[in-house]
Amino acid sequence: MVGEWDGPAGRTRDDFRAPDGRSRRNLREQVAQALREALVAGEMRPGVVYSAPVLAARFGVSATPVREAMLDLAKEGLFEALRNKGFRVAEVSERDLDEITEIRRLIEVPTVARLARESAASAASAAEGLRPIAEEIVSAAARGDLLAYVAADQRFHLALLALSGNVRLVETVRDLRARARLYGLRGLPDARLLVASAREHLDLLDAVVRGDAAGAGSLMDHHLRHVRAIWSPGGGEPEAGPYK
Repeated sequence: MVGEWDGPAGRTRDDFRAPDGRSRRNLREQVAQALREALVAGEMRPGVVYSAPVLAARFGVSATPVREAMLDLAKEGLFEALRNKGFRVAEVSERDLDEITEIRRLIEVPTVARLARESAASAASAAEGLRPIAEEIVSAAARGDLLAYVAADQRFHLALLALSGNVRLVETVRDLRARARLYGLRGLPDARLLVASAREHLDLLDAVVRGDAAGAGSLMDHHLRHVRAIWSPGGGEPEAGPYK
């Protein structure tokens, strides 16, 4: 199936017209971010093939930065490059999500437990500095702003893990999150599930700040299991978007 596209949600062609002095790399990154958002929002569907020149025409840019952006996303496992056809949105199976969640639990549960256990005054202060992001996640969930929710959720989790000082660990989790894609969220049958998941970030932060290692580890494990349950492709059918 070849996908057509009417334009990125919330964006206009002018958003992608590079003014004098803006590098092609910058434009390529903007396009990549727009495509990531479309995947998260369910506006680009698994199994559908999209043409870089067609997308470029919609963006109002040349095909080169679009093709480069899609190749970057293919390296992340989000698209599959098809010779002389375009790029197909990669499928994510239930088993894929189970395996991604298992790896994340093996990494993130002991990491946050260690952060809490080793939490000195300075570390607790750094963790407390993440509270505005945790509150932003709750606010986005409450108003049903899916893209803001996912963006804030990623910032929170990666910033929390970054307190461990392990850059490779953070990059590994970033890659795992990208491969999960979360495209089923828009079809949640009950938005209260998302709000409940959002509030778990505040509970987790409280446990880390007070130095409760067992509590922090348990909360992170529960949160990842909860997330797996509601971020399943079978959790709901995403609404049709402008990429259809």
